[in-house]
Amino acid sequence: MGLADFFRKKTSSGVAKDRLKLVLVSDRAGCSPELMEQIKNDIIAVISRYVEIDLEGLDIKITQTESEGNNGTVPALFANIPIKDMKSNK
Repeated sequence: MGLADFFRKKTSSGVAKDRLKLVLVSDRAGCSPELMEQIKNDIIAVISRYVEIDLEGLDIKITQTESEGNNGTVPALFANIPIKDMKSNK
């Protein structure tokens, strides 16, 4: 949840759903929910420097995927970040 999420009204079921997703993803990746939230916020902050993003459609998650060397599964970061507009260089 980024800064814009702080000002957006959410239902209690929406908040609970977001928290459950965060717990499940962090468990799969072997890191704390707090670290996952910080990673997500950092990604949003960096990308927001260059483009205006649609926070409603934002989806960042960690899943398990097969490693290239067939050594089993490894965590993979997937980000779906809809871009509204490019920011001009000033």
